[in-house]
Amino acid sequence: MSDKPKFEVIDRRKMKAEEEQENQQSAAAPAEATEPEAKSAGPRLVVNESKAAPVQAAGAPPEEELPPPPTAQQSREQKAAYDASAQRLEDMVRAQNPAAGAPQPVGFEHLVQQFYISAMIQMGAGTQEGQRPRVDILGARTTIDLLAVLAEKTRGNLTEIESNTLETVLFDLRMAFLELTRMITLQGVQPPPPVKP
Repeated sequence: MSDKPKFEVIDRRKMKAEEEQENQQSAAAPAEATEPEAKSAGPRLVVNESKAAPVQAAGAPPEEELPPPPTAQQSREQKAAYDASAQRLEDMVRAQNPAAGAPQPVGFEHLVQQFYISAMIQMGAGTQEGQRPRVDILGARTTIDLLAVLAEKTRGNLTEIESNTLETVLFDLRMAFLELTRMITLQGVQPPPPVKP
């Protein structure tokens, strides 16, 4: 297990600051042919060199410290940039389709709806007529469990309508999951069809 690679969390804020500093330096320096940098802005794969590294238990704190959270100023700047980018995208969509109304603000019910749709698709719903449904029962279970975690973590902080919606969706998904797993287990017990001579 110690030979398996692990992923390293990269603090992109530091990389952005380095990029800005490099851009300022390159703008001040005359234009010269330079070698491309080997730095990558994406995640890097880290391989443990120690073969006797202990296995981390589930729920245990990570071996390495995570980067510090963004400052309030960084969060404000990032939010402003995100909002401006989203507005530019919305303007482009409206230019292509002037009849489109303003988008609804995203709320808690949209989050619950996304989990519901994902789980139902994983359980084979939405399959076109005549096609065999593709079922990801383990993925559906994970999605339903994530929705249950959301219900547990938000208990007491939801409006009555939000709470009822969440509980109803969880109930429906669990019932669909039970039906599907019952069908899967029954199919596994049935004898094969007789062979015709």
